[in-house]
Amino acid sequence: MTEFGSASFSRRALLGAFAATAVAAAPSYTKAAGFLRGSGDIRRIKMYSARTGEKLDMIYWVEGEYIRDAVHEVTYFMRDWRNNKVKNIDTRTLDILAASHNLLDVTEPYMLVSGYRSPETNAMLRSRSSGVARNSLHMKGQAADLRLQSRSVSQMARAAAACHAGGVGRYTRSDFVHMDCGPVRSWGS
Repeated sequence: MTEFGSASFSRRALLGAFAATAVAAAPSYTKAAGFLRGSGDIRRIKMYSARTGEKLDMIYWVEGEYIRDAVHEVTYFMRDWRNNKVKNIDTRTLDILAASHNLLDVTEPYMLVSGYRSPETNAMLRSRSSGVARNSLHMKGQAADLRLQSRSVSQMARAAAACHAGGVGRYTRSDFVHMDCGPVRSWGS
């Protein structure tokens, strides 16, 4: 427990209060950042990569400002693991990921399936699968494919779609959800 003044709050109570606020406010916000308002003026992202073995638990925004070094660390974490190429990750994508995670009310970190993809990696994946877009937002640092063990693809996709802030793809057979900061749209089953 943490003490704030003379009142004591558990982490679960604070998260519950935030979740209730975010859900109640949902109809009036059109961007993911709206779901993060009232969250103690911080934004946090928690992920791990099974490909690299790396873990990330990062506060990347405090009191209205992105923390440049934190965003750089997230960018490096989300690099193309096949060739270690890096592209700046769009902070709007981070906001969608963080807002969706908060709406899911989980402490488990996301498993990052795919973040930034270099053009070479995207071309290789396109040659193997018809489900990879030629001009994928992954190549612009504007998309992530994610998984949570404790939540279904459907639950994750509903949380991301509730943000009304970008694309949401359901890949049930592959057990991941695509989230991006492009136009609002959805696909998959």
